Amino acid sequence: MLSFYTPERVEVGFNSLNNIADFVKALGCQKPLIVMDAFLTSPQIGLDRKVKELLVARGMAVATYSGITGEPTSGHVHEGLKVASDFGSDCIVAIGGGSSIDTAKAIAVLAVNPNLSFASISNQQKLDRLRLIAVPTTSGTGSEATRVSVITNVETGIKENPGHPALVPDIAVLDPQLTLSLPPNLTAFTGMDALTHAMEAYVSNKANSLTDLYAHEAMKMAGQWLEKAVADGTDVEAREKMALASCLAGVAFSNASTNLAHAGGRALGTYFHVPHGLSVALLLPFVMEFGLEAAEDRYADVAVALGAAPGRPRNILANQAVEIIYNLNDRLNIWYEAKIKYIQDLAAFRQFIPVMVKSALSGNGILTNRKTPTEADVAQVFEKLAAKLDG
Repeated sequence: MLSFYTPERVEVGFNSLNNIADFVKALGCQKPLIVMDAFLTSPQIGLDRKVKELLVARGMAVATYSGITGEPTSGHVHEGLKVASDFGSDCIVAIGGGSSIDTAKAIAVLAVNPNLSFASISNQQKLDRLRLIAVPTTSGTGSEATRVSVITNVETGIKENPGHPALVPDIAVLDPQLTLSLPPNLTAFTGMDALTHAMEAYVSNKANSLTDLYAHEAMKMAGQWLEKAVADGTDVEAREKMALASCLAGVAFSNASTNLAHAGGRALGTYFHVPHGLSVALLLPFVMEFGLEAAEDRYADVAVALGAAPGRPRNILANQAVEIIYNLNDRLNIWYEAKIKYIQDLAAFRQFIPVMVKSALSGNGILTNRKTPTEADVAQVFEKLAAKLDG
């Protein structure tokens, strides 16, 4: 049986955030809690003031929680829950990157289910929650369209990432205006995250005809528009196409799962504080090499989606897909950024490989590889990355 989950409604367009009051009213709500990244409330940006004014002008009472800095934790969730409870919120409006949206998802569920632990969400047959609107300010995580949320438990240090249909937002608002100020390196990192979501969903052993449609279109869009968005952050068309690519990729991987590049990327982020999009981009070509033989036809399709001529033999195209990603990482300064900012001590990196291998294998995204990796396989992926950065 095929199950497939998407937001009920997706709004795409420049300045679509200006219609936020209409979206809240469409859900039958009057007392939204805005969950927002802390930096968006700075005097220079003041996005919290703008959104509050838009909502108050339509007769709504508004509360804001903006305590999120860095990756989301259970502490952030509990703080946000207290604000929601004290205010009597009837819906959540999440504005920001994946951290804010993931936090908002957890608040929306736990506000209605106060005795439920976050980690046990996946085990529930049916879940009620507060209505939820997600407005991403980056084009990468796809969290505005996914049935997963990643929250670090501050007591255990474990990243918990339950999946449940109730975590899919009701409305996703894709406003490219909100991404115009994203600097080139973060545009590259988040864009590569979106592309990796699409690619891993496409080669996942849980892929199906519906996820293939979303993943394939996301790959084509990212392949055509990512470098343009990095080169010129004010290119509104490129920003809008990348916002849509990220959302489509989110739908794809939410239903088909990510694979080893994300499992290994989470370990890189944990032990070397590599930004998530950069970490998956670093590992992607080596993960592709590992699974190439088991998913040759799929990777051949990836190559064509990214611009390769379709008439060549399938094995040649599959290898070309790896080459395309290698070269894309070069042009986007992925290797350079990692080497000068995050993985400067390669001896220490190599010492941590056994720990990162165990971390990668303990998370999700392993069993959905068409070729199931062993510890030695994952270690080789990290070793290849070390050799590339050492070159």
